[in-house]
Amino acid sequence: MSTFAMRAMLAAGCLLLSTTTVAATPQLIPVETFARHASVLMPRLSPDGKYVALRMDDGDEHALVVYQISDMSHPVSMLRMPKFQVPINIAWVGPTRLIVVKGREFGSIGKPESTGEILATDVDGKHQDYLFGYKGGYGSRADTRNGDHGWGSIDGLPEPANNHFYMGAQLWNSDNHSWLYDVDAVKNTRHLIGDIGVNGLDFTVGPDGKAHFAYGTNNDFDYVVYHRQPDGWAPYAGKLPGHSLAPIRFAPDHQHIYAYDSNHGAPADLIEQDENGGDRKVLAKAGFGSIGDLQWTAPPLQPFAAISDTGTPQVTYIQPNLPAAKLYRALSLKFPGEFVDFINFSEDGKELLFSVSSDRDPGTYYLIDTQHYKVLKLFSVAPWINPAQMAERIPMHFKASDGLELEAILTVPNHVPMNNLPMVLLPHGGPHGISDTWFFDEDAQFLASRGYLVLQVNYRGSGGRGYAFKEAGYLKWGTRIQQDLIDGVKWAEAQHYADPKRVCVYGASFGGYSAMMSVIRAPGLFKCAVGYAGVYDLAMMYKKGDIRERAAGRSYLRTVIGRNDADLDANSPDKLADRVDVPVLLVHGKDDQRAPFAQAKAMRDALEAAHKPFEWLVKPGEGHGFYSEKDNVDFLNHLQAFLAKYIGPGAEPAN
Repeated sequence: MSTFAMRAMLAAGCLLLSTTTVAATPQLIPVETFARHASVLMPRLSPDGKYVALRMDDGDEHALVVYQISDMSHPVSMLRMPKFQVPINIAWVGPTRLIVVKGREFGSIGKPESTGEILATDVDGKHQDYLFGYKGGYGSRADTRNGDHGWGSIDGLPEPANNHFYMGAQLWNSDNHSWLYDVDAVKNTRHLIGDIGVNGLDFTVGPDGKAHFAYGTNNDFDYVVYHRQPDGWAPYAGKLPGHSLAPIRFAPDHQHIYAYDSNHGAPADLIEQDENGGDRKVLAKAGFGSIGDLQWTAPPLQPFAAISDTGTPQVTYIQPNLPAAKLYRALSLKFPGEFVDFINFSEDGKELLFSVSSDRDPGTYYLIDTQHYKVLKLFSVAPWINPAQMAERIPMHFKASDGLELEAILTVPNHVPMNNLPMVLLPHGGPHGISDTWFFDEDAQFLASRGYLVLQVNYRGSGGRGYAFKEAGYLKWGTRIQQDLIDGVKWAEAQHYADPKRVCVYGASFGGYSAMMSVIRAPGLFKCAVGYAGVYDLAMMYKKGDIRERAAGRSYLRTVIGRNDADLDANSPDKLADRVDVPVLLVHGKDDQRAPFAQAKAMRDALEAAHKPFEWLVKPGEGHGFYSEKDNVDFLNHLQAFLAKYIGPGAEPAN
């Protein structure tokens, strides 16, 4: 039996492996605890409530695994993926038929990217078919499917499940078109139900089985919404000037839609209205942040609760008297301090798959019989993590130097007063549309376990606060974004949370860029800097790396960093290395395609030429972030030694 199959059988024993008991002292949590990747992801309950499908990882092996709820002792089937390929979306199209969208891992930083391929399989692993993609090679239409030179995606599922799904398609050789198909996942047939001469759009399907809305970011990196008219597509205006919608789905009455609504780029509300913008009702109002996660009933789907994208999750009940809302409230009371998330019901509403997670807990999945209220614990995301040993994460607000209110998240070491602590600024990657949240953060928890206060700032450009806030970071990579990070450090020091003499900055991807640029923009503020898989030469992004390979990627670069060579050089750390006034640790994978290894070499060479002290950790075979546990352990050991060397050991717990 393979190691992977053995892990799957162990996982079936409820995947709740006992957590190793260690001393309460944060410094004694082994580095290996933080070097492992989650092993169970994306569980989905079948329409009849009898099976659960999920993604399972074991090192660089990945598979789609199916279990029968009545016998969780071993998997019913397992669909292995080629090396570095993973399921990035799983959907049941019938009680015994499911589909999976394939993606590719390019490293541990960020989400895997779609390869555009969609596969189908029966619950027992038989009748596997290739529904969309460029490889073809097997299945009922292998001779024709290898002509699908593009990306396929799941754009929706009919209610009730009928073995069909709605598939969006973008072809590589067409930068000006989006298609939507109704696909029979059993017969492997498709017919066109929507097309528009704009690339990169998603569709919303109406009760007639046709595409009614098309929306998304086009090749000019503008957000657009179109509405289908009798004579074709037209830009959607609705009834309110300046409002921009993201249509989610049609309501059960088939006359109204649920949508996110942003007023002139402000944080988005959740609304219900008719298709043309009339009979409009705000279901959940945005505050500091947009309305984000929604909780849905059993089919026919309708939202009963909404959660803001910022701060500690706060639930707004839309329809508090629905049975699903009452169940949600009861489960939330059973798990105080944790966030309950309804993943999906069986179609009859009798079974519910849900998760529970928090700032200290990566998450656990449960199944509940909604008639008898019997709860079955299924899987732990990371059973080696002991939530009791993890640190509290505290969202706060502060004012930037220009008066804009920003969100900061502080991760505070256990058993330590938050006063004059050694601190690590941890800027997130992206940068645009990405944000740090209250939920479990592996980097922050590792640093806090070593006794360091961790500061994360959702600088302008981040997600969660509407597209105007996101766009406020365009062309500001090396200037205003860095000032927001610097302002966050000064705020933490002014509040006496951080010791000004012991502050370092560590970031990955765009965070690695920020680690270098924040030091350059604020001499004397930091004592050291760590750049991991970072971008250090902006002009190089037009010459190397995978972003430039697509029209949308090139448009993104022109929009967010600009095309003026002088401006690019003025905001590139490798061109400003003589202004780096702290020791640097550069960490990179030689096979990184997002931030190519040439980026790290450019920064290294610039530091050498400027006679600046630096350390160098490079791993062959690694991409955008280290993937192997061995390499991650090595990196974390380097990181903690580097921090201890330049800002001292972390704070000791109080007795």
